[in-house]
Amino acid sequence: MGSDRAVASRPESGAASPPANWRATAELRLWCRSTRSCGPIRQAPTTSSVHTMRIGLLGTGNVARALAHGWGAAGHDVLLGSRRPTDRTDLGLPVAGLSETAAHAEVLVNATPGAVSVELLHSIGAPALAGTLLIDVGVGLSDDFTELSHPNSSLGEQIQEAFPLTPVVKTLCTMDSTVMIAPDGLDGPSTVFLSGDDAEAKRTTGRLLTDLGWPRSSQLDIGGITTARGQEHFALLFMGIAGGLGAHTFNINVVTRPSAQV
Repeated sequence: MGSDRAVASRPESGAASPPANWRATAELRLWCRSTRSCGPIRQAPTTSSVHTMRIGLLGTGNVARALAHGWGAAGHDVLLGSRRPTDRTDLGLPVAGLSETAAHAEVLVNATPGAVSVELLHSIGAPALAGTLLIDVGVGLSDDFTELSHPNSSLGEQIQEAFPLTPVVKTLCTMDSTVMIAPDGLDGPSTVFLSGDDAEAKRTTGRLLTDLGWPRSSQLDIGGITTARGQEHFALLFMGIAGGLGAHTFNINVVTRPSAQV
């Protein structure tokens, strides 16, 4: 997520008929690679539940831009970070270099392609990231979307291991970018997960999720950073569900028995 790589285009007229799930496949690439958006991004609620924060979003793809719009609408100071900021001046959002974005931010968001995220963060440097909350929304997938880059671990764990002085919280990686900032656009309530080892970092992340429209009742803390594996591995099921629905704008909801029942 957070990549600027291009989406496969629709087959041209006269070409072999596309598979029945062509549209879902194309939409999945928008989710997996977070490419440049072709349409307007829905705005998040404008009532902020936390004091104005400086949020730096590493990446300039769909996910980074959607979150920047969402948190910007809630009153936060957002800045996108790019390896080539001079090439990304057409986004309608402030863009700076990666190191400048990290220096600006109270909270950083990793919205870069999961297969290269750790390398990219190393280019910024551990000292620059120390003590800064890093919200990781990335998922590493192969080019054909059939394999995870971290099959026996997770990107969230890899980042936390590489940067032990940076509290990492994994969230928002189980849904499309449009749902991230507009959960009320679905037919009913759904669940967003949080994984991380630092309780205060998760509390801050929870408040920022509230600013995107996620009420506390929709937020589920599933434990330490090792539980990020479950969130990231859901990517394979996400693609299956999207293929079955023929759409990618959906989410899951964790439901339990009524408390009165045993």
